[in-house]
Amino acid sequence: MPTISLFYGIVISLYYFDSEKHHTPHIHAKYQDFTGVFDIYGGEIIEGDLPKNKVKLIEAWIEIHKEDLIADWELASTGQQVFKIEPLK
Repeated sequence: MPTISLFYGIVISLYYFDSEKHHTPHIHAKYQDFTGVFDIYGGEIIEGDLPKNKVKLIEAWIEIHKEDLIADWELASTGQQVFKIEPLK
């Protein structure tokens, strides 16, 4: 599970070959003891319990980096090395 970005204490990761459970391109986010899964195309949380203010930050970050996330998803879904993506500043 490579970490692709880190900002405001939020760790964003992609899993390799991770298309069976959610059936849509997505990222995993972790903040302290909270976790969430976010749809890349729609930007919304599809699973998890992150604080609302962190959800809003992640949604904004997804919107800004959607093309990079889609490219990374395509790499990860075939087991290839993914690239780091700029954090939210």
